[in-house]
Amino acid sequence: MGIAEVFFMSIGLGMDAFAVSICKGLSMLKMNWKKAIIIALYFGIFQALMPFIGYLIGKNFSDAIMSIDHWIAFILLTSIGVNMILGSLKEEQNEDDSVNFRNMIVLAIATSIDALAVGLTFAFLRIDILNPIISIGIITFTLSLIGVKIGNIFGEKYKGKSEILGGVILIIIAIKILLEHIL
Repeated sequence: MGIAEVFFMSIGLGMDAFAVSICKGLSMLKMNWKKAIIIALYFGIFQALMPFIGYLIGKNFSDAIMSIDHWIAFILLTSIGVNMILGSLKEEQNEDDSVNFRNMIVLAIATSIDALAVGLTFAFLRIDILNPIISIGIITFTLSLIGVKIGNIFGEKYKGKSEILGGVILIIIAIKILLEHIL
């Protein structure tokens, strides 16, 4: 696999994390670089870790995982998106810019399920895994950091609607993942 292929594949895998990072940035009242780096680390590490896990699993379990990965991502992202929308409709506006372990693990897993399938593909094609996982991790980290900043800029201007928009974006990503695998 060439450098250009690895680069573009890394960008493609990082786009879900980028979109979710925008959602996290939307909920920040003011830019918090410490939280942005934590968010980017979760996404970058998981996007790099999942292909490695997929690579290790290899051929033995590929059919079982690939047949349900889209459902797992769909359920996780839709649940988070619906919760964001419902939370924004409450009288009390309680911004959820938290980076607690439970919240971030769910988001990181949901956005990196497709990377697990890529790792399985690497195993089948006997591709050296080291360069792709480094590229995937670094690019996803960078995209996530940029996403938090973009979301924060947009969120400062449109605080009232930002959480609804974030929830809708997550649900759209979930539907996109599901449709790509079903159709």
